[in-house]
Amino acid sequence: MKIAFIPIDNRPVCYSLAEQIADIDKEIELFLPNRELLGDLKKNADIDGILNWFENIEEVDCVVASLDTIAYGGLIPSRRSKDSFETIKKRIEKFKNILASKKADLYAFSSIMRISNNNVNEEEKDYWNLYGEKIFKYSYESHKNAPGMYTCEDVPQEILQDYLSTRKRNFDINKLYLEWAKEGLFKTLVFSKDDCAKYGLNVAEAQSLQNYIENYKVNTALIKTGADEIPLSLLSRAVCSRHKKIKILPIFTEPDYIDRISKYEDISVFESVKGQIELAGAEFCEDERDSDIVLVVNNFKNEQGELVMGVDTEEFQGELNFPQKPFLIADIRNANGSDNNFVKQFFEHKINFEKFLGYAGWNTTGNTLGSALCCAIVKYFARMPDLKAFKKVQTVRLLDDWAYQANVRKKLKSYLKEISLDSLKKEMAPYETIVENFLEINYESIRYLHTWNRFFEIEILID
Repeated sequence: MKIAFIPIDNRPVCYSLAEQIADIDKEIELFLPNRELLGDLKKNADIDGILNWFENIEEVDCVVASLDTIAYGGLIPSRRSKDSFETIKKRIEKFKNILASKKADLYAFSSIMRISNNNVNEEEKDYWNLYGEKIFKYSYESHKNAPGMYTCEDVPQEILQDYLSTRKRNFDINKLYLEWAKEGLFKTLVFSKDDCAKYGLNVAEAQSLQNYIENYKVNTALIKTGADEIPLSLLSRAVCSRHKKIKILPIFTEPDYIDRISKYEDISVFESVKGQIELAGAEFCEDERDSDIVLVVNNFKNEQGELVMGVDTEEFQGELNFPQKPFLIADIRNANGSDNNFVKQFFEHKINFEKFLGYAGWNTTGNTLGSALCCAIVKYFARMPDLKAFKKVQTVRLLDDWAYQANVRKKLKSYLKEISLDSLKKEMAPYETIVENFLEINYESIRYLHTWNRFFEIEILID
């Protein structure tokens, strides 16, 4: 199976993870653009370079594409770009024309522009450090009280107008994608909602797009909460399309609390799990006797924890027993970082690598679910599985989600003002030994990078 994959940007969870998961099945040939062509925190993607790369692929069965990369140069540039609607339209029309010559199924997603509730402009326009919270409030109240009922006197009119113009341009591009969906361009088109509140201009846009989908019966278009994991979910969906439908049963460590809403999401844990299973191309199942795969979800009780932000939640206190069927684990007790007590019990088990399909616990609930399901589905269907490649994915996830995000990151920030790879390696070394012993594998070397030069994420390089 030949798949062309256009990531959101060059972060390891967006670029390297897709490649590592595809390596689990030797029958999957994943085509990725050169990493230097993709954008980062400060730089836009080389859109012409990516289009040239795509045009020169001779044969491909499926295309999984972040449309934000083609339209704006990446997810973050979609919020910063000053390009006109017409300029962006020309880029995506060129992509559309190249795609027509490939005769490949297109699985694509486009973001509904987020509204972050803070004054941090790291991923936004420069003025967000002064007016971010105020623009968020304007967005929230405008939607809640209906247009025109809330006036914003705290934000200069030229800044508010710039923000609203950027929103309108992106929304118009999304409406254009829906027109193309009506024409049959997409096998699947996903509009992603990221960092959602109950009200907001982004929520209103999602409602408008949903109305269009329903009114015109655009069955290939979906609206989903999430962002970074959605290309992986679409990779899962592409793989599932070539096989029989599989049924996935979720079981929860806290079954009485599945109605709780995770941080940075606007739907319940149950709805998020069900939606991610279906987006991945599988069927949601409620009877273990009928299921092919069991998804173990380590969910939270009242409030999802957030370790680095100092939001604690009760750790897993039950007894961990694994299903007899093939299973995967989504650890969502914290928003970014494993549940230490859960992982401790996990490590006490002897893993059956025939049945174990993967673990994840990074960032949002959607991020964790989408990436875990992708790994599980690729491994489950692989007729030529590569166990070493699977263990590499698990090594990366456990070192990142458990060792770094749940433990080392907070410790480093307690005594470092700037990133130090030497300190990172020193703090990670004891965890490396534990993970290698658990997975029954030894590596020549494990190295680390801070690809975006911030504490938020690391890149793990394994030889």
